[in-house]
Parts: sequence; structure tokens; C-alpha cells
Amino acid sequence: MLCDEPALTIVIAGRSEARASAFCESQPPGAAREAQAVDRDADLERRLAEIAPDIVVDASGPFQSYGDDPYRVVKAALAVGAHYLDFADGSDFVRGISRFDEVARKSGSVVLSGVSSFPVLTAAVVRHLSSDLKSVASITGGIAPSPHAGVGLNVVRAIAGYAGQKTSVRRRGQDSTAYALTETRRYTIAPAGYVPLKPIEFSLVDVPDLQLLVDLWPEVQSVWMGAGPVPAVLHRMLRWLAHCVRWGILPSLAPLARVMFHTFNILRWGEHRGGMFVEIEGRQENGAAVKRSWHLLAEGDDGPFIPSMAIEAIVRNWLAGRKPPAGARAALQELEVSDYEKLFLKRKIYTARQLPGGEGNDRCLYRRMLGEAWNTLPESLISLHSTSPRLIASGKATVTRGTGVLARAIAWIFGFPQAADDVDVTVTILHTGKSELWDRNFAGQTFSSLQYEGRGRYERLLCEQFGPFVFGMALVRDLDRLRFVVRRWSIFGIPLPRLLAPGGDSFESEENGMFHFHVEISSPLLGLIVRYAGCLK
Repeated sequence: MLCDEPALTIVIAGRSEARASAFCESQPPGAAREAQAVDRDADLERRLAEIAPDIVVDASGPFQSYGDDPYRVVKAALAVGAHYLDFADGSDFVRGISRFDEVARKSGSVVLSGVSSFPVLTAAVVRHLSSDLKSVASITGGIAPSPHAGVGLNVVRAIAGYAGQKTSVRRRGQDSTAYALTETRRYTIAPAGYVPLKPIEFSLVDVPDLQLLVDLWPEVQSVWMGAGPVPAVLHRMLRWLAHCVRWGILPSLAPLARVMFHTFNILRWGEHRGGMFVEIEGRQENGAAVKRSWHLLAEGDDGPFIPSMAIEAIVRNWLAGRKPPAGARAALQELEVSDYEKLFLKRKIYTARQLPGGEGNDRCLYRRMLGEAWNTLPESLISLHSTSPRLIASGKATVTRGTGVLARAIAWIFGFPQAADDVDVTVTILHTGKSELWDRNFAGQTFSSLQYEGRGRYERLLCEQFGPFVFGMALVRDLDRLRFVVRRWSIFGIPLPRLLAPGGDSFESEENGMFHFHVEISSPLLGLIVRYAGCLK
């Protein structure tokens, strides 16, 4: 991630000089780079003195099992006058880095530990969400990696090392004991305006945030951080093994790390997308309670870059003259969300936060679901989806019907209009509490549906109900259009296969200042069922 920076010389150092050399050659031009054979368990201080780096980055791990002298890389870096950064995710290791603070300050050295998503990004997001709050009562977060991203062996070793083991957490304002990977919470990662991830089960993980966020927000009553690996069957197996450790059936999962590594990297199916969320509860200056959340979505192969972005951002800021203050500490306050957003723009990584109080309190259905994306809609869309008790819009439409016998039968069952050109259409929207009743009239042919915000497995989806059928749709902001993407469907509450779900290109937009709609309903098996498009005012 730093190889495009010509102001840097990057030394790739590992036990195998040949592998380091191959890695150097595989990177794009920009920074000068060289390969070195360095073993942290050997004469590390002498080798660092020979290389004479400005900054040492420990990217190996697992930091939870560094043995009797876990900080030997830190000591060697300080001994040769180098700054130090690491990717550590072990709670004890990161918190213990402060023992070198006095030495680092005297020598003017920067020693930062835990420079990764946990806790750098989570701390930055909590600051972002709570900037105008009087106090923060709870912090919850989680990461859901793509099943196709691949997992490194040392990451698996870290997970295997703490699975089922005791970890310290904050509950009801007191330090308490929990067991890693044995507690779960379900959450849906859904940046407003993008297709959300499916609801995911997150398991408690032993990360520095559980302790360090309490240092930043002493008034916080609870802190909980989880991971939601998929596929779900693999996650359930991991939780079952963690319970075996907690119950004393197994002493540790560490001996199974290599088997787990191969299993994780073989059993890979599901959407090639990952995400992250942070949710806080707190109080405003006037005492009002609020809940706010921040959501991140990473498409394809871009998610695995996020843990490394903290070090990338710090080094780039350093080159720009923003050197971190000297001293040894956990990297909780080195970056802000804005530093990350600059790097997210280079990749398919999207973020959004829910509007203050927007989760369940806003009576406008579409504004509640779109969050900050609501303000980017064209004026005609905002007008049609407003909160007036009864809204009537009229205009013209063109209707196309499928020609197959089954397609025609389904269109008749749902009451979809007959094929016609330039037909009069009237849409009446009744706001009933937090739902909307849509009645459509195409020249005397009418059909209705009920729209509401989904719950449970339909969380963060707009549900549209036609009789016993319910369709869960993602509201996707796409340039000048608001798209409707079907993610789930059911009949009489019974889930139906997503592969057979009706789809098609359905969206709303603005044309010549008027509200334009384009609804296409088709089936993977039957083809086009109906398509109707037109304008309303």
C-alpha cells in the first residue's frame, strides 16, 4: 500500500530472503525497496543496526504468543534509534506497550501498538459519532470479513489462542469476565444507500478495544466487539470448539490452528463482500438518549486492506509533516475518520452513518431508511416520499406484460395492469403510522401494496407486501437514481429461495423536474412478468 510513494525506501524483512525478494519484485514501481533476511528470534538488534531503518513495522504476530520476551522487537528498535509501529491485536500486548513510554520520550521515538482496525478505526468512529454528546453509555462494534478474502495463518493462530479463554469486558459500568467466541449478537451492516450485507451473527473477540475504549470514555457502561466470519456453518463450528475450551473439554485450540487455517481457506462461499459497524448509545447535552451507528461496506478484495490502512495513513501523514508525538502508547488517537476516508476513496469501500435519532424515531419511512443518503435525492423524489398523511400523484405510464402463460397468470393474480401505451395512472400513498399503503390505478385497473421497514432477517430492508407475499428490497443510491434491489422474499412468513426471487431493473429518478418511475418484475424461470414506467406529479 505504500509502494507508490517515491519518498520511501521499503525494506521487506523476513526469515526467507528469497521470499522477501520475490515480494519486492511483485510490487508496482514507486518506492525503492530491498529484501533482507531478518529473524526476530535471532540477533535482531544487530540486524536492525546494520539496516538502520527510520521506522520498524512488526507485521508478523500472533502477538498473543510472543513468549517470555514479547517486546523484543520494540526493545531492538529503540536500541538502534528507530521508531516502531505494529499490527498487534492482543489486548495485553497493546496495553502493555506503555511501559516504554519514558524511554521513548527521552529518545524522541514514536512507539505505537495496535495500529489496525481494532482499536484505531473503532476509536476514530466513536469520536465521530459522539462529537456532540455529553456522555457515551455503550459501544458495540464488529467486523464481518468476506468469505473469499483468505485468512493468514498467524491470524488463525491468534483466534485459536484466545477462543474460549477468559477476557475482560466492561458490563454495567464494571469490569467483568467473558469467554471469547462464546457470546453472540446479530447485526445487519447496511450503509444507507447501498445493498446491505445479510444479517450476521457476531461472536465476542479478544481485542484491545474492550479495555482501551474504557480509558478514552471512562463513563461508558458497556463495550462489546465481535467478528462475524462466514459461511455461518464454519462460524458455528468455531463457537462450538470455543465452548469446549470454556467447559474444560479442550485446554486450547492452539494445536488446531493449522487445521483451522486450511478449513477457513477451503470452505469459502457466499457474497464476496465484507463490512464493519460501530454503534453507540449516549446522551445529548439536554439529557436526551440517542443511538447512532456507522456502517462500512467493502466490495470484492478491498476489505483485507482496511486493517493495514492505519499504518499507511500514519506514514503518509508523517511524510506530509504530521509526525506523531514521541512516546509509547496504544494508537487510539493518531487518526480520525477523515484520514481513513481519503484512503477509502481509492477503493470500493463505502461508509455511512445513521442520522441522529433516525433509527425508529423518524416517521418518514424512506428518510428513516436512507439516512444521510436521503438528502442527496432529487427534489421530486423527496416530495413524493414526504410525510404528508395522504399524497396523490398522477401522470402517464406505459405498461408491458410478459407473454408466457405462467407469467400472465402471475400478473393476473397480483392485479398488475394490462399492456398499454400512454395510460393514465394515479398513485395514492396513505401514511399509516410507520408504514405506507400504496394504491396504484392504471385507467381503472388497481392494485395495492403495503411498505414498511423490515425487522429480523429483513432488517435494513424496505418490505413491500402483496397479500401473503413479502419482498425485502435494498434502497440503493445509484448516481441520479434510487434503485430497488430484491434481497429476500417469503410467502405466509415462509422464506423462499433467493435464487428464484423476482428481480428486474426497478428505480425512481427525476426527468424534467418530474418524478419518474421504472418498475420491472421478472422471474429467473419465467422471464418478464410486467414492466411499467412513466412520470408523476
